[in-house]
Amino acid sequence: MPVTIRSRLLLLVLAVLLPGMLGVAWLIGNTYEAEREAHERNLRDTTRVLSLLVDGELSRRATIAQVLAQSTELDGPTPPDAERRLAFEQQARRAMQGLGGWVELHAPGRLLLSTRLPRSAAGMAADTPGPAQLSASAAMRPLAESAGPLPELYAAWVAPVWRDGQLRYNIVVTVRPSELQRIVQAQAGSGWIGTVMDNSGRVVARQPGGAAYAGRMARDDLLARMAEAREGGFTSTSLDGVPTAGYFSTSALGWTFLSAMPREALTGRLPREVLRVVAGALTLGALALAGALWVARRIELPISTLKTAAQALQAGKPVPASPTGIVECDQVAEALASAGRAMAGSRQELEHGVAQAVERTRLVEQRGAQSQRVEALGRLTGGVAHEFNNLLGIISNSMHLMMRHPASAELQGPLAATQRAVDKGSQLTQHLQRFSGRHPGVRVQPLSLARYLPDVQELLRSVLGRRIEVHVQVAPDVGLVRVDASELDLALVNLALNALDAMPSGGELRLRAARATAQDRDGLDLPPGDYVLLTVGDDGVGMAPELAEHAFEPFFTTKPIGQGSGLGLSQVYGFATQAGGTALLASTPGLGTTVSLLLPQDRQADDGPQAPATPAAPPGIAGASVLLVEDEEALGDVTAALLATHGARVMRAGHAEAALRLLDAGAGIDIVLSDSVMPGALDGVGLARRLREQRPALPVVLITGFSHTLVDDGEFTVLRKPCPPAELLAALQAALATRAPR
Repeated sequence: MPVTIRSRLLLLVLAVLLPGMLGVAWLIGNTYEAEREAHERNLRDTTRVLSLLVDGELSRRATIAQVLAQSTELDGPTPPDAERRLAFEQQARRAMQGLGGWVELHAPGRLLLSTRLPRSAAGMAADTPGPAQLSASAAMRPLAESAGPLPELYAAWVAPVWRDGQLRYNIVVTVRPSELQRIVQAQAGSGWIGTVMDNSGRVVARQPGGAAYAGRMARDDLLARMAEAREGGFTSTSLDGVPTAGYFSTSALGWTFLSAMPREALTGRLPREVLRVVAGALTLGALALAGALWVARRIELPISTLKTAAQALQAGKPVPASPTGIVECDQVAEALASAGRAMAGSRQELEHGVAQAVERTRLVEQRGAQSQRVEALGRLTGGVAHEFNNLLGIISNSMHLMMRHPASAELQGPLAATQRAVDKGSQLTQHLQRFSGRHPGVRVQPLSLARYLPDVQELLRSVLGRRIEVHVQVAPDVGLVRVDASELDLALVNLALNALDAMPSGGELRLRAARATAQDRDGLDLPPGDYVLLTVGDDGVGMAPELAEHAFEPFFTTKPIGQGSGLGLSQVYGFATQAGGTALLASTPGLGTTVSLLLPQDRQADDGPQAPATPAAPPGIAGASVLLVEDEEALGDVTAALLATHGARVMRAGHAEAALRLLDAGAGIDIVLSDSVMPGALDGVGLARRLREQRPALPVVLITGFSHTLVDDGEFTVLRKPCPPAELLAALQAALATRAPR
């Protein structure tokens, strides 16, 4: 006995414990992330504190050097005499009280004074060789080894001493690595690495290790990371070979401070309670998976059958109506099979018609009748698109009936795939109908490129094939343009065909729309106002400058005789100028061609749309008597069923004469829904106008598969095939709301 799909889905939902598994995964992820963030935050804070402390220590040396540089004892002749030198030495020793390191006074080529020496020996420093040249700017020297009987590593702040505009001396205030080691030991945590490096990347102080690492260079990968930024995280290997992760900060003096910890400790460890929850969740998940697999076996076959049928329908293949054992699935499968047969027949007719059109246009082009070829192809395209719209209407209305079924929630996947196929087919037929060009003259109207270009992208892909990618980019501030959409379609198709010939091995076609700037309009004789710049570019073979100058001329072509009419680009130029703008072409051999269309922006759209008043909700169609006039029997059947499901009483007529006979016989009709194109002497538009004369109180709604009708704007309500059921019902409700009472 068939079982509904809802019962089996309830069993599947009860067997699956995915929310619990997601909760466990969330707990694990948050635990790891919180542990890691805490470590990273501690490393960053420790590094910044270390930077502040060491910078303060170095700044004290810099301040001492600057104060000593202003000493009056250094005024007068160079070098200072013994009395002034002794007075300056006393000032330097007082400034360095409580601090490690020493102060040196250098003249060109010799050391005049050093507080590192005992007072009795300080005067002897004048005979000690010094630097050949003095430093003219204050700077922090990197770690170096001092000369003398007891060499010692030190860094120093060098301050120049200027007198009367001349560089007389250098004052050097040193700092020992041991003085910074205590700061690093106080800040680095247990198991962490704290390091101070000078501006050359040499280690000055480190914890752990202390003086054993002083003077060693940092690793190359860390030096490269420090060269990229003044602050940030890093991963490296410590000087003692341990993989580490840490944070570094470089001060204004060029010294770098970093804190690091072993990488394995950075990620943290999961608590034992979390591990127990994980083990329990995995066990429950395994049990849930086993139960879900058992239930899925019972439901997999019907769903797979429907999925295969929907994919076959989308691919245009025959759809088998195989029984699935579920009532709802069998009904949907039969509907998909019926729609597949209808679409297969229409596709064969379309292929046959297109083949005939191609052969006919080839013969016409050989005779030189270019205009007749375009007209014949447009007429055939419009007729085939009209019939295809009828088929899409059958499928769309059938889909609406299926979605109203109680079991529609379980079939959202197949139904959605079918609906997407209907929407895509509807968009393509709209482009084909605009290309057919059955209406005379130019119909200029406001057009939104933000909506138009993504839609026309599908048409261009069908023209270009799969080897050429089509990309669309529309700036957010692009306004509406006033053009004829059919002429714009034809212009873009002509440009796409030129790009196809220019890219025989494939490539990329780019459509971009943006507001035209003053630079874009520079040198062009255009009326005042705002313009939109629409560019169509390819990366094909391009044209030489002497050929590009004649590209827009009628009958000019670079193709061999018989392979091109030379009218494509001239149509593009004519369209742009007729719209009130112009067209430009830029081409570079080997790099590609770009055609730019400057189109006038709709001035009325600049004021912004006015918010329409919210009309009162019209009554429904339940209980209304609808006369459906439709010559396509299958479309009439599903449309009648659609209206009946919403409570309407539907009467059928296959043509206009039959509808008039029903009305003359006294049938109580509240509203007429008629196709606009039907066989016979009287079509749908003629029927509507006759009813307007004979029965002015009877509302009429027309539905058409063409991109235009023969009615004036506002004369009748006109819907486009395939019409979404919601739009059809809303139009009928609005028309019923305006009718006069009988």
